[in-house]
Amino acid sequence: LVSKKSLLRLILVSGKTQDFTFSPNDSATDIARHVFENWPAGWEEESVSSPSILRLIFQGRFLHGNVTLGALKLPPGRTTVMHLVARETLPEPNSHGQRNREKTTESSCCLLL
Repeated sequence: LVSKKSLLRLILVSGKTQDFTFSPNDSATDIARHVFENWPAGWEEESVSSPSILRLIFQGRFLHGNVTLGALKLPPGRTTVMHLVARETLPEPNSHGQRNREKTTESSCCLLL
C-alpha cells in the first residue's frame, strides 16, 4: 500500500516559505522536529533553540502535537499552507482570553489565512 504524501508549505512570521513533504501519519510534533533538524538555509534569522516551541497553525487554529496530517483530511496531491511560529505554550482550547491574545505578536500577525 502506497501512502499519499502531503506537501506542506510552511510560512514564517517573516513571510519566508519552504515546502516539505510528509506522510499522513506524521503528527504536528513530528513535523516540528523534522523542520528543526532540517532548518532551511534562508531561515537563519528565525532559527529556534528547540523543536518543542515550534507550533503549526492550520486554518486559524494551533495544531496540538499529537494531531496527524491524516486526521486533518488534507486534499491529496495538493500543497497545504500552514504557518509556523515559535511559541512556548498553546492557548487553552476554550479560553476567552482576548486580552492575552492581543499581546502576542506571533498570533496577531498569522491567524488570518
